[in-house]
Amino acid sequence: MAGGGFSDDKGGKRAHLYEYKITGYFIFACVVAAMGGSLFGYDLGVSGGVTSMDDFLKEFFPKVYRRKHAHLKETDYCKYDNQILTLFTSSLYFAALVSTFGASHVTRNKGRRASILCGAVSFFLGAILNAFAKNIAMLIVGRCLLGVGIGFGNQAVPLYLSEMAPAKVRGAVNQLFQLTTCLGILIANFINYATDKIHPWGWRLSLGLATVPATVMFIGGLFLPETPNSLVEQGKLQEARQVLEKIRGTTKVDAEFADLKDASDAARAIKDPFRNLLKRKNRPQLVIAALGIPAFQQLTGMNSILFYAPVIFQSLGFGSGASLYSSAITSGALVLATFISMAFVDKFGRRAFFLEAGVEMICVLVAVAVTLALKFGEGEELPKGIGIFLVVIICIFVVAYGRSWGPLGWLVPSELFPLETRSAGQSMVVCVNMIFTALIAQCFLASLCHLKYGIFLLFAGLIFIMSCFIFFLLPETKQVPIEEIYLLWQNHWFWKRYCTPEENERGLDAKSLPPI
Repeated sequence: MAGGGFSDDKGGKRAHLYEYKITGYFIFACVVAAMGGSLFGYDLGVSGGVTSMDDFLKEFFPKVYRRKHAHLKETDYCKYDNQILTLFTSSLYFAALVSTFGASHVTRNKGRRASILCGAVSFFLGAILNAFAKNIAMLIVGRCLLGVGIGFGNQAVPLYLSEMAPAKVRGAVNQLFQLTTCLGILIANFINYATDKIHPWGWRLSLGLATVPATVMFIGGLFLPETPNSLVEQGKLQEARQVLEKIRGTTKVDAEFADLKDASDAARAIKDPFRNLLKRKNRPQLVIAALGIPAFQQLTGMNSILFYAPVIFQSLGFGSGASLYSSAITSGALVLATFISMAFVDKFGRRAFFLEAGVEMICVLVAVAVTLALKFGEGEELPKGIGIFLVVIICIFVVAYGRSWGPLGWLVPSELFPLETRSAGQSMVVCVNMIFTALIAQCFLASLCHLKYGIFLLFAGLIFIMSCFIFFLLPETKQVPIEEIYLLWQNHWFWKRYCTPEENERGLDAKSLPPI
């Protein structure tokens, strides 16, 4: 087998001694923390809809508005090719990638909860500024504040969920982040559909309602417990033990608490976690979790579809209202896919979802490209049947992404880092993710204009490459305790050359693991 993994659930020397119950306190903490995903999702959904609204375009981008309605002699692929318009979307992600390094410091030294609260405040301020924007500068500044909020939230929330969850349900719990992201997208699309009919200030309502998830996240965050991992890392051992007993629903947490203390001892010895991430023994986490998966998640092309679903559907011949409605359908498919992933990811594993969905996504992108190459001309609308076909297969693509690269792109990196590099590693995840998100957002409409249907073939080729990356390099992590994930590398066909037991500073080895 190309990947590596455990053949049982023990994971290491203590994992089989872990005990837990699903308690109301645990559920409350995870649901509230997962609201951080709704900030990211609402913005993903609302920004594409707003940039296709005539009232918004007339006020801030009159040239794009005139081009949209005049067509001129350009192909429909090029209607929205405007770098300032795309900067409205991508500025948020540039801000997020910068802010995530500040978030790393806060997350490590003040805790995951502190970063969640900071993210909520910044996102709230950005939403207010955007709702009352009078010029493009105010829009961009507001977007940057939203980006800071997303940078903090995306850095802290996946870590929080993975650290709070018992190993056997960690996949489903971590995907609450993706679920709230998808629900945020879905709600934003319906809001856009409604506000598009409110002239001339409907777009302001769409942007301003971003204050709602930010407020819920902040108020709920005030009542969140800190994770036991973070409390141990901060030296608050008694409080960490109390929280661990409360979220596990039992006082029999000696084995898990001992693993947390061992991980914390290793973490305290690290003065510069970013530099430590570059060490040879952390090469798998650097290549797979910090660089590969977050970059590849964006190179699937999915976020481009989410950003610009209304714009794409309008460019493909749907009316303004119909395009918003069609994008709401696709975001509904994304929510459905997340429930599928939550139900089965801890049963079938991460690798199976990555690889099976990859095949589906490649087939769909090739079908979209062939359809557009044959049926899409200059200045003419697509036949209704072809339009429906495109919506259906894009929904298939969304469902495939929504149960694989969407949730697993956040789940898997949050599992792979040891405690000593976890906050720094997650910052790298968010930074790389946001770099590629911003680049895709900034370049997609221009690429659509110049490459036309070829852009979908490009994404298909990239998905083939990333599927090979997963097949050969990612071990299976399902049901492995988070503080013992590092033992996987010692038994992996490729990574074991970098992660020999002698190089591990914790004193544990991989002898307790079965051979692959």
